[in-house]
Amino acid sequence: MIVYLIRRLLLMIPTFFGITVVTFVLINLAPGSPIEQKLQAIRFGAAGGGGGGGGGSINTRGDTSVNEEVIEALKKQYGFDKPLHVRYFIWLKNLTRLDFGESFTYQEPVIDVIKSKFPVSLQFGIASLILTYLVCIPLGVRKAIKAGASFDRVTTILLNLTYSIPPLVLGIFLIVVFAGKLNMFPIGGIQSDDYESLTTMGKLWDRVHHFVLPLICYMIGGFTELSVLMRNSMLDIIKSDFVRTARAKGLSENIVIFKHALRNALIPIATGLGGFFGAFLAGSLIIEQMFNLDGIGLLGYQSVLSRDYNVIMGLTFISSLLLMFGRVFSDIIYVLIDPRIDFK
Repeated sequence: MIVYLIRRLLLMIPTFFGITVVTFVLINLAPGSPIEQKLQAIRFGAAGGGGGGGGGSINTRGDTSVNEEVIEALKKQYGFDKPLHVRYFIWLKNLTRLDFGESFTYQEPVIDVIKSKFPVSLQFGIASLILTYLVCIPLGVRKAIKAGASFDRVTTILLNLTYSIPPLVLGIFLIVVFAGKLNMFPIGGIQSDDYESLTTMGKLWDRVHHFVLPLICYMIGGFTELSVLMRNSMLDIIKSDFVRTARAKGLSENIVIFKHALRNALIPIATGLGGFFGAFLAGSLIIEQMFNLDGIGLLGYQSVLSRDYNVIMGLTFISSLLLMFGRVFSDIIYVLIDPRIDFK
């Protein structure tokens, strides 16, 4: 196992380089670089202000031009005066100091920008992960025990129904019905305006109150998948020879299910536990925008639109690292659940 883990950790190095190189090249070759956007702003400002401002001037044909000196200064400011591969190696060199550079949009260090959005996504990521597993595993076990019965059929219909609803539609429905007509929950945001004046319990309740609707949207997709996966896995184990042997020995049904069958049925579920690391950067653009949550998903989307290369690379680095460690974590969980598994 130790050798396997070392091999997996070593394989993460070329994987990391592959991810970062492809991302770096793609975003740098995409049209609409920060310099082009800056030049466009200068031309727009010169045209609107009568020319001359910010290095822009209006020529005799009415077109707005920008001085070469200004363009060169902008390239130097954003580091675009160097070849692509040199910029990548500079990024790697700075990475050894965890220096992701400065955000072109926020004019702040990238790590500070990510840290400012981090708490929102982290709270929703951990809450949705824990709640999903707490609900889906018992539900899947119950469905397997009652396979073919009315409980299994009804819950299957409900799960398929919820799975078929897109988060966007569900979010609009929840906002219109529960935040609008019934006025049971706030429309958006993560806390009330008078949050600071509330007591500790009041703050906790306020957070829970704001969490309910977006959390339902976060959970709804993985909820069905995990429940069905748990049910099918449990059904396979229940039909196994060793479970029949346990029953033949006269063991109670609870001991057969929860002591002998459940542990083996959890093996396929363990693959999803690697997503625990992904929970630190969990974020959904649609949900965050719909419920006015200033999280990682919205930051990534806005960074792509504004070509904020440093933020994009910072998010790519952190998310790829977390996902790779998540895969290794899943393998360790495999061995802990089932000692028969040996990754030699």
